[in-house]
Amino acid sequence: MTAAATTVSPMLVRLAEERATGVLVRDHGALYLADGQVVHAESPAAPGLDVLLATGGQLAPEGWQEAVARAGARREVARFLVDSGQVTGGALEICHLGALHDAAFFALGPGSGPTRFRYGVAHWIGTVRPVPAAAVVREARRRRGLLDSVWPHPEVDTAPLRRRPPGHGATATRRQRALLELADGVRTPSAIARAVGRPAFNTLIEVRRMAAAGLVETPSEPAAPTPAPLPDWVAGFSADPDIALLRRLRDALEASL
Repeated sequence: MTAAATTVSPMLVRLAEERATGVLVRDHGALYLADGQVVHAESPAAPGLDVLLATGGQLAPEGWQEAVARAGARREVARFLVDSGQVTGGALEICHLGALHDAAFFALGPGSGPTRFRYGVAHWIGTVRPVPAAAVVREARRRRGLLDSVWPHPEVDTAPLRRRPPGHGATATRRQRALLELADGVRTPSAIARAVGRPAFNTLIEVRRMAAAGLVETPSEPAAPTPAPLPDWVAGFSADPDIALLRRLRDALEASL
């Protein structure tokens, strides 16, 4: 698969041109737009902002729960985290940008399902720093090309990760050893990324490097696509935006417990 295989939705291009606000949903993720720019993205294949903040030590889990409970209905979770002194503005911007591009990489990946857009929908995290849609697309393409330059076998991205017997391949790095400990033949790279609290794309890069070095197996055939479904509040689009918001807040709180 080449970098050009990253699928760009014609709808995204049109929405950016018309400066639309809402959520665009594809098979593997969702992009939230405000005035045609991407303000948030999420995907079942990528750890969320809360996971990355907690793993980096910038935010305690109870801090995230408080922010969602107290500011989610106003769609100002990000602002609450900064105003309450739990996260610095700079740290939040860096972490959110990483989470946005991580999820957008999967949302803009190849998919056969329809693209849907709901005007007026905003994420309860709120706006941190908008990113031009064209920049998000360019970064997704760059990442796809980088993966293929390391090991041009995308089947390792979605298959359960299996380590090869000792003595095969090169010596693993410290970071790779942490991933190999979870390579049980059941967990996929995305599941491992969630387990270690690391961006999914960073995990894929290490997986492809390990495959190229002979440390993990490369499947002879692509795995059957079994992506985790998007949450109902994204895929279903309630006719009542307020009901949809309440469902989002409920799911976020339940996920944090």
